[in-house]
Amino acid sequence: MSAADDLAAALPPLHAQTLQALLASLRADPRLDAALGGGSLAHGALDAHSDLDLVVVVRDADYPAVMAERRAIAGRAGPLLSAFSGEHVGEPRLLICLYGPPLIHVDLKFVTAAMLDALVETPAVLWARDPASLAAMLAAARVHWPERDPQWFEDRVWIWLHYGAIKLHRGELFEALGMLAHLREQVLGPLLRRHAGERQRGVRHLDFVPALRERLLPTVAGYDAAAVRTALAACAALYLRLRAETPPPQPVDGMPDTLLDFLAAPGTRGD
Repeated sequence: MSAADDLAAALPPLHAQTLQALLASLRADPRLDAALGGGSLAHGALDAHSDLDLVVVVRDADYPAVMAERRAIAGRAGPLLSAFSGEHVGEPRLLICLYGPPLIHVDLKFVTAAMLDALVETPAVLWARDPASLAAMLAAARVHWPERDPQWFEDRVWIWLHYGAIKLHRGELFEALGMLAHLREQVLGPLLRRHAGERQRGVRHLDFVPALRERLLPTVAGYDAAAVRTALAACAALYLRLRAETPPPQPVDGMPDTLLDFLAAPGTRGD
């Protein structure tokens, strides 16, 4: 029994079936040299609601052709309903796929062996034509999760909070609610994870950590101007508490007072 078979045996049935079909299809293409498992496949946390994240290693000479044929390659593995590339997340090598029915989300990232020199995590080897060579490449790779430093958050959070307040004052509550979600995803969630000694991974799974969930709940609002104002103020307050743990070298002048004064001022349509 191969390592991939052992892994598939531990997965939910749909994930196991989809993974085995993908690997069989990829093996049949001589231009492809390996398939690696990332995300929850790599760190053993996959459940019935997870995506399948695969990294497909392509031979150098065939890479342009494979990139041009990615959708057809994905389609050979099963009933592909839809697919699009990942430029919106800064990863054009990624093909985001929906298979089904039953529905399952699969991410396929196509790389060459040389692109394995820098990784955000150590992947699981699912299949390789030359396992020893691939293992050596992975052992030599620099593995680094892209953590953001305190100044990154400080330079952005007050601008984003002001944007949310502007939308509130104009009466564009959908925009303001979107900014609240953005602040949780890009600022508050990552900082809460840093405080907990974890990787900065947005708000993923924070619902299941009661202490962290309770800290975020005041930043959630419904379609109500007063609730949005309260939630924006709660975002600023939580950020300041989290910022105090690791202060930025250059705090933005006048904050939070200038922002809070602006937030408290009567709006034109949102009040």
